[in-house]
Amino acid sequence: MRNKLLIIASCGLLLLAAGCKEQNKPESFAGNVAKPTWTVPADYDYTSSMTAVVKVELAAQYPDKGADFVLDSNDLLAAFSGETCLGIASPQDGLFYLYIAAPTANGNAAVTLRYYSAHYKNLFEAKDAFPFANDTQQGTVATPFVPMFTVVQ
Repeated sequence: MRNKLLIIASCGLLLLAAGCKEQNKPESFAGNVAKPTWTVPADYDYTSSMTAVVKVELAAQYPDKGADFVLDSNDLLAAFSGETCLGIASPQDGLFYLYIAAPTANGNAAVTLRYYSAHYKNLFEAKDAFPFANDTQQGTVATPFVPMFTVVQ
C-alpha cells in the first residue's frame, strides 16, 4: 500500500513539474497567416521613387518570442502608404532591397513597412513610419534600416 502511495505521489509530482515547465515555455510569434498577395497598382502614374535597404531582426528585438527567427526565401517586405502598396521585396543575403515608387500626389506620404515571415506564418508591421522623399535612400548595405516590428492583430 505504501509503495502505491509513493508511486501515485511521484507521478503527481512529475505531472506538476511537466505542467510548470510548459507554462514557463517562452511565447512564439507562430501564427497561421497565409502569404499575402500584395501587389503594386499598375494604373498609378509613378513619377517619384526612393529605395530602402532593410534588415529584419526579430531575434534581437524579441529574444523570448523571436529566439528561433530565421529569414526564409518566401518572406516578403512591403512598403505602404495607407492601404496602397508602393513596393515589395524578398530577402537577398539577409537584407531586403526595396524599391518604393509613388505617384506625385503621394510624394510626401508616410511610408509604413509590413513584413510577412514564412517561418512564423505571421504578419508584422513596423512601429514607426518614415517620410517618402523622392530620390532618397533609407538605410544602406553597410548600415541597413532596422525597423521595430509588432505582430499585426
